[in-house]
Amino acid sequence: MTKTCDVALIGQKFMGRAHSNAWSQVGRFFDLPVQPMLHTVAARDAGELLAFAKRWGWTHWTTRWRDIAVDEEVDLVDVATPNHVHADQALAMLEAGKHVACEKPLAGTLDEARTMKNAARKAKRCKTFVWFNYRRCPAIATAYKLIRENRIGRIYHVRAKYLQSWGGADTPLLWRFKKNVAGSGAHGDLNAHIIDLARFLTGDEIVEVHGSVARTFIKERALPDNPRKKGKSTVDDAVLFLASFKNGAVGSFEATRVAHGHLNRNTIEINGEKGSLSFDFEDMNVLQFFDAADGMREGGWRRIMCTSGGNHPYADAWWPDAHVIGYEHGFTNMAADVLRVIGGKKPEVPVPDFADAYETQRVLEASLLAAKNRCAVKLSEVK
Repeated sequence: MTKTCDVALIGQKFMGRAHSNAWSQVGRFFDLPVQPMLHTVAARDAGELLAFAKRWGWTHWTTRWRDIAVDEEVDLVDVATPNHVHADQALAMLEAGKHVACEKPLAGTLDEARTMKNAARKAKRCKTFVWFNYRRCPAIATAYKLIRENRIGRIYHVRAKYLQSWGGADTPLLWRFKKNVAGSGAHGDLNAHIIDLARFLTGDEIVEVHGSVARTFIKERALPDNPRKKGKSTVDDAVLFLASFKNGAVGSFEATRVAHGHLNRNTIEINGEKGSLSFDFEDMNVLQFFDAADGMREGGWRRIMCTSGGNHPYADAWWPDAHVIGYEHGFTNMAADVLRVIGGKKPEVPVPDFADAYETQRVLEASLLAAKNRCAVKLSEVK
């Protein structure tokens, strides 16, 4: 008899859709030790919730997320809500003995993230996961494996950028522009992803932020429910910082939501003694690889289409070679690895838990401190 995992979801907006799609299709594409059952979705807007539940296949729905904690049928709770409520919701579910998958960044503040990490450590029977979904792109997972095969050797330099353009002056004062809800702006939203990718790919930790710049270019934005009035934007529009890794590599990180011409440009390049790797999410099925051993006559960047089953992670589950996958597949690949872990199997590549995501949150905090105080910040000082 096939084992099942009853999943509950908190949140029905953008991430709620992405996660619902992942849970609903993962069992159709992957052979898994446990199959997900879409048990309950919780959200505040009762007017939209029933239609959402029917559309995505959730059996039950509720406007009271705490109902999930006392529902003995639910095994895994997926937290896809704004950052300021991650802690309350995750802590309640861990206390109830449930596995928890939480959206990134782990929390709105470092203190909340620390509390979540500690609670996860104490809840020994509960597994935790954080939705750093870009790890699940086959090209990124291929880069991870090439680095562990020593194909680029000792790492010298990490260069990461996450550029978007949707946050211009015409964008209203959404929750992402409110510090008390989001924690930070482009920094927590975008830099969180590229910090995680840098840590994940290199297997190394950032030990010092040497300097950081945070800017809020658009000080006021129209209120969503009353465009004639404006409110103050209390988060950054862009953050850039420089860092050093424990094993000697240097890194540069840049995140912005006001870069015209860049819709979702999540890029990372890693330079080592034997070669380099480069990835751009706007061409997400491709990994660029430079092997210095090729020499000056034949050397050049190789364009690797990471869609070949048996050669590239996750590709076996999807389509024939070069029948490319898209944004939603990263979430589905993530759901597959979550279910593998719950079922006692190894994931395709490591899945971040609360302790892992807490290390990324420490770097986020160090960068903001460096920008605020115009100084270098050692990670040993950010606990």
